[in-house]
Amino acid sequence: MPERFLAAPTAFTLHELTPALLIGSVVLLVSVAAVRLSVKSGLPSLLLYLAIGLLLGEAGLGIEFDSAELTQVLGYTALVLILAEGGISTRWDGIRAAVAPAAVLATVGVAVSVAVTGVAAHYLLHLSWTAALLVGAILSSTDAAAVFSVLRRVPLPRRLTGMLEAESGFNDAPVVLLVTALATQAAHPERADPWWLLVLQAAGELAGGAVLGRAVGWLGGRYLRRVATGSSGLFSIGVISLTVLAYGVAAAVHTSGFIACYLAALVLGNMALPHRPAVQGFATAVGWLAQIGLFVLLGLLASPSGMGGQVIPAIVIGLVLLLVARPVSVLVSMTPFRVAWRDQAFLSWAGLRGAVPVVLATVPLTVGAPELDWIFDLVFVLVVVFTLVQGPVLPWVARRLGVTESYQSIDLAVESTPLEELGAEVIQVTVGSQSRLHGVEVFELRLPAGANVTLVVRGGSGFVPQGSTVIRRDDRLLIVTTAETKGRVERRLRAVSQRGRLAGWAASEEAPGEVGGRPLAQLGRSLLPPAMPRLRRRPSPPS
Repeated sequence: MPERFLAAPTAFTLHELTPALLIGSVVLLVSVAAVRLSVKSGLPSLLLYLAIGLLLGEAGLGIEFDSAELTQVLGYTALVLILAEGGISTRWDGIRAAVAPAAVLATVGVAVSVAVTGVAAHYLLHLSWTAALLVGAILSSTDAAAVFSVLRRVPLPRRLTGMLEAESGFNDAPVVLLVTALATQAAHPERADPWWLLVLQAAGELAGGAVLGRAVGWLGGRYLRRVATGSSGLFSIGVISLTVLAYGVAAAVHTSGFIACYLAALVLGNMALPHRPAVQGFATAVGWLAQIGLFVLLGLLASPSGMGGQVIPAIVIGLVLLLVARPVSVLVSMTPFRVAWRDQAFLSWAGLRGAVPVVLATVPLTVGAPELDWIFDLVFVLVVVFTLVQGPVLPWVARRLGVTESYQSIDLAVESTPLEELGAEVIQVTVGSQSRLHGVEVFELRLPAGANVTLVVRGGSGFVPQGSTVIRRDDRLLIVTTAETKGRVERRLRAVSQRGRLAGWAASEEAPGEVGGRPLAQLGRSLLPPAMPRLRRRPSPPS
């Protein structure tokens, strides 16, 4: 094992805190800016984060980092948070039809991919069977985040996005189990178990993790709903904590913590929990932070000096993986479900590799497998090269195969979606008990061009209003407007709330943008002062 992986860790002191915070904050700011570059270039953001890590490492600024064990620990931690974010943001309705084929692709498909890649590595690279199968197992996990970072401008049908989301959530768990078993066998051949016993153990761990994950998610969700407070931030922390708890409970009883974490997050994300937009926004932020930290860390661990000799082997194995192993695994897994050949072709090309293979490449180093340190460099080079090859042409492949939609539907969470990119604003209006909006029909609001009342919530039920819909007390209106007309919309609504439907026919003596000498209400606040009492009675049915 190379000396760079054996350096003893030193204690972190207060003297080192300042430069660590300085470098860390700069890295995060650069990483945030790199997302815009990723969108414009069509490259997955993971490549930019890996490049940042390389620039900070021994070939760039000279920061020394050589602990494979710490990388694996932090990498597993990051994967838990990434899986949590993926499960919380995944809608069950969107993946329901894709669960069965995705589960087969994440198990049977993984086995086929490992077998094909392992055979090729054995005969083409002259590796031992254990090392060859270990390389195949490490490279068998796909990364949906890398795919969606490329396809964010390409409207894919829900059947494909659901398949990719479900596969990426399911395949990490069996791959981790397989890689750990093969690496342990390589390090301690005398303690190797027969293959059929490994299969039974893997199946038992996956089943146990799935049961525990669903149980923790369901029970934890009911508990949080009972103790929910008015603080969306605290509630969001509680939801993320439950997904981590699911991992910990499952791992403590020797079942799959990764599948438990993902399924717990999936259950929580699809329960009728309060503060849902805030939870999704917080989970997205945590997921981004985990991805940035993970990829920069992997770039720091990599040593460019040792990668030159792995370029040719990485290209050979990558071509086998891209042109043979992945298509065969998709064909075997999808054909029983009668998936169209165009969808199968796209799924074959869309099998991008990301953080998981690079993290798993540290497992042989931490278990002490002899003479397998080169696997990390090979996997690192392969992920970079084939992300560069597959990523930029993925939108073109989708269009050529005709698997794109003529429209794109995106679920928006106001708290977490940058509406300024759309030039749009959302205003929530609550009609107070003394507001003269009561009794006004929607068309009588005479909102400026570019604004419209899109939803009315009354008595706990929402409906899309018509022009003749009469606004009632305690109604909540959702108004979508262009950014440039937002101020005019707020002034118009406040005027009608103060003076009724005839407001605007007579000149107001108040300054523009003010009512009663006070500034306009902020986004999402009621048009009336918070202290204004509200009428507590059953609302009238919608007209």
